[in-house]
Amino acid sequence: MTSAPADRLSLAGSWLTSPEDAPAEKPLLIVGPSLGTSVEALWRPAVSFLEKRFHVVGWDLPGHGAGTPEAEAFSITDLAQGVRRLTAAVRQEAGLTGPAYYAGVSIGGAVAQQLAVDAEAEPTFEKVVVLCSAAKIGEPVAWRERAEFVEQAGTPSMVEGSAKRWFAPGFIEAQPAITAGLLHSLQNSDRHSYARCCEALGEFDLREKLRGAAVPVLAVAGAEDAVCPPEQAELIAQTVPQGRHAVLADVGHLAPAEAPEQTAELIKEFIA
Repeated sequence: MTSAPADRLSLAGSWLTSPEDAPAEKPLLIVGPSLGTSVEALWRPAVSFLEKRFHVVGWDLPGHGAGTPEAEAFSITDLAQGVRRLTAAVRQEAGLTGPAYYAGVSIGGAVAQQLAVDAEAEPTFEKVVVLCSAAKIGEPVAWRERAEFVEQAGTPSMVEGSAKRWFAPGFIEAQPAITAGLLHSLQNSDRHSYARCCEALGEFDLREKLRGAAVPVLAVAGAEDAVCPPEQAELIAQTVPQGRHAVLADVGHLAPAEAPEQTAELIKEFIA
């Protein structure tokens, strides 16, 4: 499948903290979404624990949140290139001079791994954090089937199944507002863009390339994550040259929303 040219794929960025009256040398943290979520719904719970240390800017997948819908195919490599271009634009427009770091969830974590592998040739981030992800997520056939189904049935058809996959037991009842925001963002996502993301994940496999990662990598897993279980984070950390991993208890597939303070503390500790 031919992917869209990387320089054509434009990613929507959103400031999650205010750049006003903050020192230019304050580090920049770019955060990435999970499939079916807006970056605002996923990362907002964690921002209050990050804002003193970082400028925080999130990016949305095509057709998700503020992202422009995309009908043409694209790859995880294309998304990583889009993140690098977005980061350069943010730094220039806001006059930021401090270092840049990246943290992404699920498909956003796949992008994190791609950024780490590309870092020697295209350095942008000093460290990256992979959250609730894997070097290969699922099987290509299953992703193609999901893409075909969603393109026909629409993203609302994914809400019930995602509610079961995304969260640790008891979270929906304990945090109905956060849950509703995430599932609402899924329901409102563009079906064609969601399908293109599925196809990109079906082609993604960095198991043989992670040894070339040129920056330190922290891989974080939720103990209750059935999509990307903890052993996947451990495998990433063991494969990259400078790797660490951590497991969050009572967390499923969306760590920044389910355990915002613990996720933020792991990011801050790793970057420090």
